[in-house]
Amino acid sequence: MGPNESQDPGPRCSPRGRKRSRHAAWWLLVAVVLVAVVSFLFIGDWLVSEDPLQKADAIAVLSGAMPLRALEAAKLYRENYASKIWLTHSDGPEEQLRELGIPYTGEDAYDKLILEHEDVPSGAIEILDPPIRNTADEMKAISDALARSSAQSVIIVTSKVHTRRARILWRRLAPRRLHAVIRGASEDPFRPNRWWASTTDALDVVREILGILNAWAGLPLRAAK
Repeated sequence: MGPNESQDPGPRCSPRGRKRSRHAAWWLLVAVVLVAVVSFLFIGDWLVSEDPLQKADAIAVLSGAMPLRALEAAKLYRENYASKIWLTHSDGPEEQLRELGIPYTGEDAYDKLILEHEDVPSGAIEILDPPIRNTADEMKAISDALARSSAQSVIIVTSKVHTRRARILWRRLAPRRLHAVIRGASEDPFRPNRWWASTTDALDVVREILGILNAWAGLPLRAAK
């Protein structure tokens, strides 16, 4: 190549091509923003995933949100959806408090009092073992209780925002032959279409999303309840 010869720089993008590229980038950004806005608005509705009510062998109350979940379980019991209620036993700071000489009463004890107050006989209430730390533990305890009792179905009562994660964990951890009806407490104040307007609802939504991602990933993290 001679000194006066210049190298071919290759094809250059014309002004019209650059304009089309900018338009494509702009519309891609608009699409991403729209998807983000729609996801933000409807994530609350997506998290609420309940099954139609049907009779079962037992009603299981997930720990948390006292007294709403226990009250819902008592209502279902009175309506004859099941003949017994199971409570899970949280792994609380019992040993540490015992060392301090402070008596510890777990949430399951209060749930039992709530159920008895709502006319559920003491003999119809059972506290499941072993102690649980999170929803995954609860699903294992409930499915084990079903297997031990030769039962096949259970109504799992939780909060509305927690229903989808509960369903995902049940399908992952429970044997397929066992059937769960996932229900949110009917008096739960969670507003799926306005979840961002309440600090409590917003925190619940963030926790549920993180918990669902953890479940989809195979539970690499030990999630909180």
